[in-house]
Amino acid sequence: METTAKTNKVHIGRKISRIREIRGIKQDALATELGVSQQAISKIEQSEEVEDSTLEKIAAVLGVTIDSIKNFSEEGIVNYFNTFNDTSVNQGSIGSYNVCNFNPLEKVIELYNEKVELLERLLQSEREKIELLKGKS
Repeated sequence: METTAKTNKVHIGRKISRIREIRGIKQDALATELGVSQQAISKIEQSEEVEDSTLEKIAAVLGVTIDSIKNFSEEGIVNYFNTFNDTSVNQGSIGSYNVCNFNPLEKVIELYNEKVELLERLLQSEREKIELLKGKS
């Protein structure tokens, strides 16, 4: 009886898709960051293999390493979250999922500046109303 060795091909495209979904990034957003079309991202996610140069760019946008993409597994995610607790230290290959994609301080400043602009417009509107009322008196 002849036995054939079953090769377990890694489907990089599916891994990229799953990581993108976990990160909450839509294909359109990923495409924009990479300067390609959404269709190009769809094609990449359907591809079994992806060139390292492309993979490197995608990894950077997703906030992970190339190795994290290549070694990604659903089981790894489940195991990571099942063993996670408040005193844990990120030592696993998926630790990069806890990376913040923005500087929280910059976001606070941005929101503060938006609020200041809104208040300034409101104040200007009230001043204009006062001037109109003074003119009618």
